[in-house]
Amino acid sequence: MSLLVVGLSHRSAPVSVLERASLSADAKIKLLHDTLAAEPAAEAAVLATCNRIELYADVDKFHAGVAELSTLLAQHSGVALEELTPYLYVHYEDRAVHHLFSVACGLDSMVVGEGQILGQIKDALALGQELHTAGRLINDLFQQALRVGKRAHSETGIDRAGQSLVTFGLEQLAVRVPVAEWAAGKRALVIGAGSMSSLAAATLARVGVAEIVVANRTAERAERLAEILVASGTGVAAAAIPMARVPDELTRVDVVVSCTGATGLVLTADDVLAAVSWGAAPDPAPQTPPATAGRGPQAGLELAGLDVPAGLETADAAVIARLAVAARDGGRLADAGAARTISAPVEGDGCPVGPDGRAALTGVDASSLELHGTWADQGEAAAQRQPRKGARSQVDVAPVRLALLDLAMPRDIDAAVHRIPGVRLVDIESLAEASADAPMAADVDAVRGIVAEEVAAFGAAQRAAHITPTVVALRAMAAEVVAMEVARLDGRVPDLDERQRAEVTQTVRRVVDKLLHAPTVRVKQLASEPGGAGYAEALRELFDLDPQTVASVSRADAADPMNDDDPGRAS
Repeated sequence: MSLLVVGLSHRSAPVSVLERASLSADAKIKLLHDTLAAEPAAEAAVLATCNRIELYADVDKFHAGVAELSTLLAQHSGVALEELTPYLYVHYEDRAVHHLFSVACGLDSMVVGEGQILGQIKDALALGQELHTAGRLINDLFQQALRVGKRAHSETGIDRAGQSLVTFGLEQLAVRVPVAEWAAGKRALVIGAGSMSSLAAATLARVGVAEIVVANRTAERAERLAEILVASGTGVAAAAIPMARVPDELTRVDVVVSCTGATGLVLTADDVLAAVSWGAAPDPAPQTPPATAGRGPQAGLELAGLDVPAGLETADAAVIARLAVAARDGGRLADAGAARTISAPVEGDGCPVGPDGRAALTGVDASSLELHGTWADQGEAAAQRQPRKGARSQVDVAPVRLALLDLAMPRDIDAAVHRIPGVRLVDIESLAEASADAPMAADVDAVRGIVAEEVAAFGAAQRAAHITPTVVALRAMAAEVVAMEVARLDGRVPDLDERQRAEVTQTVRRVVDKLLHAPTVRVKQLASEPGGAGYAEALRELFDLDPQTVASVSRADAADPMNDDDPGRAS
């Protein structure tokens, strides 16, 4: 049997594909059961996070195994095989071991060095053990991966190369402001109470938010998380609310972090729009420039030197006037927390959303927001074609009314909310883009060295383990021969007393043990080296060992995968 992994991750597939291919808890269970039911696989585990979906299996045929595992991933992820195949990667034997160890150390994470992946690997192993799909190989592999990951974090500075996904996401929300300074005094809403949401809540408490509200479909879990936060000693106030109160809570908080297992959106663009528009006073009526009085809304654009786009004749006069003033003065249209400068004529439909924040959003639907985004994008493109002298940089951001961090896969928050002025959204896709240019710490090289060392050691241990059943069977045969010869001696020399019989028996056993000691020790050493798999077969042939006896020893060993004398085994 041989180790095979088939999967996809943020490195091989776009977020849109990962989002569609995500596995629910039930889907993971069914995938594992179906993998074991497939002919090539003897044991399996699935590692499914927001950034990767990987199926590990012990297979007896490489090509059949790849085909079967790929088909199963497609079936249970809901993405057609022909669409999924271009994004899949395959690792086999030592390369598969190297891949998992790298993942465990955080080298393959979206944020290099983050440690949360260790908990996810532990969960994957626990599920395999619970469902009895993890045998000797999968147990050894995942247990060793946990030890390698812990070693990397304790012996190197890999933690300095990156942070948890939550911390990195908060840094993206803060935009060049220290997270602690940005978070001070803020009120936060955490949606979900799983491992990622709990980490997010703990991180928010640590960086200094004043209040955290936890919403979860299971009220008991939300209440438990709130209790833990209050008892954490950070001084944060925390409370649990039902999911039905989330829309109301959005109007009161400054930050939202969402990570649930929902298959649909938890927050829509309409939800967020309603929240940031709540309580907003209507804009005062703009002053109509004297030169344009009585000429209609298009006059403002003509005054600014802009052609009147088709379709604007029926647009709201106040909106058109604001756009005209912005165009004339080199002003900016706020969109998704970024400033877009208009300095040249734009073409297209009229924008129904004013540039001055959430007050102009009252009564505007999501489709109009998309129209607003198109208008602003056209203006930005025009500005890039004809840059204004002294125009303000686009990195200057408008005030953020609501900061959203979406760590779920598939996403919890509608991506369209980035069109809403005063709203800043950071999600898995934007985190992937931001982390692509993150500096790599020098300690990464040290971690790679640890991974290479541990892969070699694991391979040697596994190759040596393959010969253990043969050695055990050989010693069992030797013990049987000793017993038979002692029984024959009793028949020939019946006058031996118990002390003499025991002495003879012990002497024969010592002779057999001494004869077998050097060959068995040496064959284990040879078997641990690359290409050493043939020594087990040679031993079986030389001593005419019963294949059924060897197989029974292997089955007994595999039946108790936790029977290991390694004191460092992770729990």
